[in-house]
Amino acid sequence: MKVIKFFDEKFEEAFLVLTLILMVALIFMQVVGRYALGNAPSWTEELARYIHIWQVWIGASFAVKKQEHIKIAAFVNLFSGTAKKVIDLLAVVIWCILAMFLAFYGTELVLVSFQNGQLSPAIQVPMWIPFLAIPLGSLGMVIRLIQRIVFIIRTPYQSRKTTLVNEVKEEVS
Repeated sequence: MKVIKFFDEKFEEAFLVLTLILMVALIFMQVVGRYALGNAPSWTEELARYIHIWQVWIGASFAVKKQEHIKIAAFVNLFSGTAKKVIDLLAVVIWCILAMFLAFYGTELVLVSFQNGQLSPAIQVPMWIPFLAIPLGSLGMVIRLIQRIVFIIRTPYQSRKTTLVNEVKEEVS
């Protein structure tokens, strides 16, 4: 149960912080190698790029959890009550379907890359490893979006607004 709780509450954030530290260290090595030593290892730039790809996809899942994705609410704000709740729900369901599409075709990309045996130029890592960020990040988004759908359905509209205000207050403090 603790493992599930860790993955639900802390995994994405811990992953993003640790990979950011690693990426900064790699880029620092690249800069020091280039300007101080006159010769920088090529693998640091490539590894930092692949780490960044993972950060983007896992970060997308984390942003769903924190409700930090960009959203245009001008249309939705024209409505209130049940109509607004239905529109919110419809938007999240469509987004979830898109994330499922990305997870499916991202998995196909990983499998094709695995079968082809393609390797990265500098560090010779199999290319399916960087590509694996697409289906895993998309799957994370699907899980977070399902959590959001359940929240929207279970919470009455009026208290849902109060709940969201309380969430914002908690984040500020």
